Amino acid sequence: MTEQGVRWTSDQVLALAPDDASRRAGSKLGSVGPWSGTGTDGDAVWGLCKGSGRTPYRTAVDLTGPAYMCSCPSRKFPCKHALGLLLLWSGGDAGGAGTPPDWAAGWLDGRRARAAAPPPGPAGSGPADPAAARRRAERRAARITLGAQELEQRLADLLRGGLAGAERAGYGQWEETAARMVDAQAPGLAGRVRELGAIPGSGPGWPVRLLEECALTHLLDRAWLSADRLPGPLAATVRSRVGLSAAPDGPTVRDAWQVLAQYETSDSRLTTRRVWLRGAATGRTALLLSFGAAGRAPQLAFPVGLVLDAELRPHAASGGLRAELVEQFGPPEPAGPPPAGTPVGPALATYGRALREDPWLDSWPVTLAEVVPARSADGWQLADGSPRTGPSDGAPVRDAIPLTRAAQQQPGLWRLVALSGGGPLTVFGEIGHQGFLPLAAWGPEAPGETVALM
Repeated sequence: MTEQGVRWTSDQVLALAPDDASRRAGSKLGSVGPWSGTGTDGDAVWGLCKGSGRTPYRTAVDLTGPAYMCSCPSRKFPCKHALGLLLLWSGGDAGGAGTPPDWAAGWLDGRRARAAAPPPGPAGSGPADPAAARRRAERRAARITLGAQELEQRLADLLRGGLAGAERAGYGQWEETAARMVDAQAPGLAGRVRELGAIPGSGPGWPVRLLEECALTHLLDRAWLSADRLPGPLAATVRSRVGLSAAPDGPTVRDAWQVLAQYETSDSRLTTRRVWLRGAATGRTALLLSFGAAGRAPQLAFPVGLVLDAELRPHAASGGLRAELVEQFGPPEPAGPPPAGTPVGPALATYGRALREDPWLDSWPVTLAEVVPARSADGWQLADGSPRTGPSDGAPVRDAIPLTRAAQQQPGLWRLVALSGGGPLTVFGEIGHQGFLPLAAWGPEAPGETVALM
């Protein structure tokens, strides 16, 4: 166990896996058979795992991070050996307290020395030449402006020729336009163009979806071209949406942050890991993002359902949700009750207010209280467990929100239904124009236990 007496559950361990393949492979290594030389000192666990070669893999996990070290060639974090070692430890089979071997001690000592080192001072934290940095920013802004003007012309040509022509033209023209947005140093615009190119011919109703996305892209173009006349927060959001990354600003926030959910999205260029946190004292929801190049998983990962005593620094854009981890104080601890939730109606109103501040918002985090999974003619949805009085005739009404198409194809849907058993749940997830994506749930039988759904 850690110093706080916490032994993670197998579900919390497997929630750290970067993908389903790692989850399955790690589960096979969660027994004593392939392991030797295992041990723990309360803050770390280590062991040797027999592989296909003559030399076993050296694997260690720093539980205070968590962070992982393994001599295997995998580019995933954590790899299947680290997951297997954590499963062994969570089941109480990783051996008793001991002293780490030299190969693990060197890595652990290096991590703890870096954690104990004072943060760098202000000297060197800013650009060496502020005037040069300002000139570079102005040149990049000018290139983005030219790119936005070119994209406006591309959208005008598309609408003038009719949406039916988009399907005949194929994806090549969109990729060419996206490449020009990359040349203009506007990766956000490039990403939107690639999404536009994937819509024609993608299924029933694609012209409607294409028109909607064209309108949002046009709105972003016009917002960039008029950014100097926008309110400060909206201008920061526009800069973020076109692809201008900004350093986190504002005061840091220290709290006991409950890890609500963690999942990944990938494309051919990048893997993005999203970690949702909620502060116990502030009630604030925060999003940590980490990235890995194609084929390499991001390293930042936390056990879902535990609490981090940590200090975060928020970003100005994205509704103040995104934050950077400044410092973590000690290992994760047990979580308390689930976050307070709202019925479906107020949750939709919350999303509407967020959308008013950021029209390009894909989703917004909400916690639904007392909702029940139910089937409808269009698929699964989450409905309020208790009806409310209708506004016109006073008849009872149950608000409901459909699950996204992706959620209805995930194994987590059946975990959600099984956890409910027909009864009400507390569910955390992301609400957007495509529906609700459930990420974590708390059932009535064990209200303090977080069930990861992704």
